[in-house]
Amino acid sequence: MKRLLASIHDVSPRFEGAVDALFDRLSGHLGGPRLAMLVIPDHWNSAPIAPGTPFATRLRGWADMGIEMFVHGWSHKDDMVHTDQKTALKAKHMTAGEGEFVGLDRAEALRRMQRGTALIEDIIGRRATGFIAPAWLYSDEARLALGDAGFGLAEDHFRVWTPMDGKIIARGPVVTWASRSRGRQLSSLAAAAVLRHGLRPTPVARVAVHPGDNGVPALLDSIDKTYARLAKTHTPSRYADLLAA
Repeated sequence: MKRLLASIHDVSPRFEGAVDALFDRLSGHLGGPRLAMLVIPDHWNSAPIAPGTPFATRLRGWADMGIEMFVHGWSHKDDMVHTDQKTALKAKHMTAGEGEFVGLDRAEALRRMQRGTALIEDIIGRRATGFIAPAWLYSDEARLALGDAGFGLAEDHFRVWTPMDGKIIARGPVVTWASRSRGRQLSSLAAAAVLRHGLRPTPVARVAVHPGDNGVPALLDSIDKTYARLAKTHTPSRYADLLAA
């Protein structure tokens, strides 16, 4: 079976309206709530998800519907000064100051992972499916911390793996869009047009959307085309299905 894995990133009370709209859009393509949500416990340290709040209740409701919940960092904000040139380039060019885990050491990465996991699991009343770093960027030590934290699944731009043993269970680029500049919009539209055809033969296709996509009609049109195309060749599935397979 070829599988289609769909996800909504940056799930936070700050972006609740956009998350709602994307949820409705994706559910229409997927035949129901067959998707994952990547939850930010406290976006940029100014939008906390607190137990007992209306948004926490919504998270619990989505999880009860079968939506997989991933821990998506703690704040989604890169608050470090990078002295390593390679890391600094990643932090500058691959994301807009949001690669929270791109430069963290093992201890600090583990602390944030455990803190976020405890909060989210307390709210949803079950284990989180796994961890995905903001912007899919990890330091080498953050990758080691994934196993320390006991996560069942993790992913980056090009693979999904089980952190406890490092086994790769899916390969291939994730289809995603960038909304923060006209140039990035155009490049992501071009990439999506290629990938929605190029990924048809692959066993697993991953497609991820972000709240910012909801405000750009051209991106929404591309999202619709991508899900419609891949749903013809791939079955909407859960990340946990990769473990069962």
